[in-house]
Amino acid sequence: MKNKIISKCEKLFLELGFKNVTMDDIANAMGISKKTIYIHFSNKTELIEAVVFSVLEFFHKNIEQINKKAVNPIEELYDIKMFVMNYLKNERGSTQFQLKKYYPIIFEQLEVKKFERMHASVEKSLKKGIKLNLFRNSIDVGFISRVYFMGMTGIRNTDVFSEENFSKNYLMESYLEYHLRAIVTKKGLKILNNYIENNKPKNE
Repeated sequence: MKNKIISKCEKLFLELGFKNVTMDDIANAMGISKKTIYIHFSNKTELIEAVVFSVLEFFHKNIEQINKKAVNPIEELYDIKMFVMNYLKNERGSTQFQLKKYYPIIFEQLEVKKFERMHASVEKSLKKGIKLNLFRNSIDVGFISRVYFMGMTGIRNTDVFSEENFSKNYLMESYLEYHLRAIVTKKGLKILNNYIENNKPKNE
């Protein structure tokens, strides 16, 4: 039951926001009593913490699988982007804002864990790209991996990139291309250009 509650809350929090969903909403959506929820979680904050880190682990496991199956580090990043976009397609723009404002301790813990996971993954990808002569061997891997993390975090700031002017897909697509064009070799640029050309939306 505990895992079922976490799974249901993932969807509710993603679609409605952390602040907007009440324990009554969760109970009603699952057809259970609040008492059942409180058997597993002493309060809403504890539940949110469990959901947030469950989602992080879900992302980490799936990204690890993408890393193993990727043809090359360039397409790997695009495959990760597609996975993330598919998961976040129903996310409200205020979800991250609400977590940061109303549950700051959880937000800060999440950011630390996200950095640890993403930093390690991106560093590994960059080193692989250098070895395959797709990324310039002169790049500072530690610096670039951190810049990438900050960029991916920053484009989700709706105060800077409002949903009215920038779609999630546009932001991720544009930042990813921006990041890759800064580090690719001629060989890597050819692969990047071919990928972008072959994956253009059909209406273009």
